[in-house]
Amino acid sequence: MIRVTIYVNEHHAYTGFDVEGHAGFSESGKDLVCSAVSMLVFTTLNALEAFTEDETSCVSDEEEGTIQFRFRNRLSHDAELLMKTMILGLEGLEDSSDYEPYVDMIFKEV
Repeated sequence: MIRVTIYVNEHHAYTGFDVEGHAGFSESGKDLVCSAVSMLVFTTLNALEAFTEDETSCVSDEEEGTIQFRFRNRLSHDAELLMKTMILGLEGLEDSSDYEPYVDMIFKEV
């Protein structure tokens, strides 16, 4: 199962996210759920870098299937919109009866 933890502060502003695990929907290289989550997350990371000036940190381990991403400061309007877009896509997977057992999202206040 892929676990996505979205971190928010006391003002409900996003401060970062973690992604860990493998979906296990299908064999490696053919896993639709893993591909969908990867595309949503990596497109968001690339868009944050290309279209915002927000300072961030990101540590990933492909073998372990982990990403630890944090905003260093209060995020911009564009970064917030990109985060909301990623979350919308991930929630779509989590809410799907076909894929729900393979994706778990939680929101954690920090």
